[in-house]
Amino acid sequence: MQRINYPQHTDWDEILKRPTQTVTDIEEVVNSIFKEVRAEGDTVIKKYTAQFDKVSLDSLLVTDNEVEKAGDSVSDALKQAIHLAKSNIEKFHAAQKTAKIEIETMPGVQCWQEKRPIQKVGLYIPGGTAPLFSTILMLAVPAKLAGCQEIVLCTPPDKNGEINPAILYTAQLCGVTQIFKVGGIQAIAGMTFGTESIPKVYKIFGPGNQYVTVAKQLATKYGVAIDMPAGPSELLVVADDSANAAFVASDLLSQAEHGVDSQVILVSTSEKLIDAVEKEIQDQIQQLPRAEIASRSMGNSKLILVKNDEEALGLINEYGPEHYIVCVENENYYLENTMNAGSVFIGNFTPESAGDYASGTNHTLPTNGYAKQYSGVNLDSFMKSMTFQKISEKGIQGIGSAIELMAEAEGLQAHKNAVTLRLKSLK
Repeated sequence: MQRINYPQHTDWDEILKRPTQTVTDIEEVVNSIFKEVRAEGDTVIKKYTAQFDKVSLDSLLVTDNEVEKAGDSVSDALKQAIHLAKSNIEKFHAAQKTAKIEIETMPGVQCWQEKRPIQKVGLYIPGGTAPLFSTILMLAVPAKLAGCQEIVLCTPPDKNGEINPAILYTAQLCGVTQIFKVGGIQAIAGMTFGTESIPKVYKIFGPGNQYVTVAKQLATKYGVAIDMPAGPSELLVVADDSANAAFVASDLLSQAEHGVDSQVILVSTSEKLIDAVEKEIQDQIQQLPRAEIASRSMGNSKLILVKNDEEALGLINEYGPEHYIVCVENENYYLENTMNAGSVFIGNFTPESAGDYASGTNHTLPTNGYAKQYSGVNLDSFMKSMTFQKISEKGIQGIGSAIELMAEAEGLQAHKNAVTLRLKSLK
């Protein structure tokens, strides 16, 4: 990890750069695959599945028999863990339900807001070096709670044309309606346009590599919404001498092992803590099965020593981390003044992996600084707010003249007439 002591504010932009390619670097590839999928559907998807996933498939759809067999392959202990996580995620997201909001803005003018589910949603689940069945819990559970009618899941197959059993078991448990053996750009394109096999959806959810992220952004040009531009994983830890260095190192490594383009950052006012964390990382990384991935990710990462809490907080808000661990004595100062973060983890005994799996909060979060303007996935992500109004005779008499005057001032005579005719009918 690069070590930076007391950086100048003028250098923050350079220091806090993400290790990602720009959209323009890979947009040409994404556009090309989108055009092919739109024109030729399943044929092109199978071609790219053979090219990227090294397997030729007769059918993209996962069968009921495959799902049933997958359940037999998942250990009872893992099933219990999945059920525990599902229960906590359901509790937290069910608590986010809001009632109908209704008000009479003036006599005879009733206005209200109700929420409706998005009917068709698509879930993208990475399945390459790490089959993220936990992401199904984070997406399908709130989708089901919201009342989405179709929940379509795409995930890449392995070289045998199979899907990890835990992915299939979790998808079935959470009410996914169809599962397809499709990954990468071609999966996003399939859900964007629809093919002979894959339904077109209204909104696409889920994390992925940089190509998937750009594909999701491109999907919005074709009338499909997305949860957020969620790219490579990232974590920022702010810690002082009250933190446990071994714990901090383990959290940094937990995100570094996601992928070679992940990024982790430690911000601290304590040089002693940074020294201890650096040593712990060197010791712990040797024990990891994904040590090579974590090591390459560490090349993107930083240990930053700052002068005081105020400077640390400024740096954190500028970065806008996806995952954010606060492990300091003066934690309230940070919690009250942090404006930009996807999900926050507080104290020595709150590992980031708790949120990844089982505490109940959602782990599908904005990356690459998008925490400055995006929320993480929540129940409302799967719903739309619709407004209603009903105006009585008394109401139109009270509000009518204001509407007429405003419409006339804007030069919209038909708008005015729509009110005038009603007012005249009441005389």
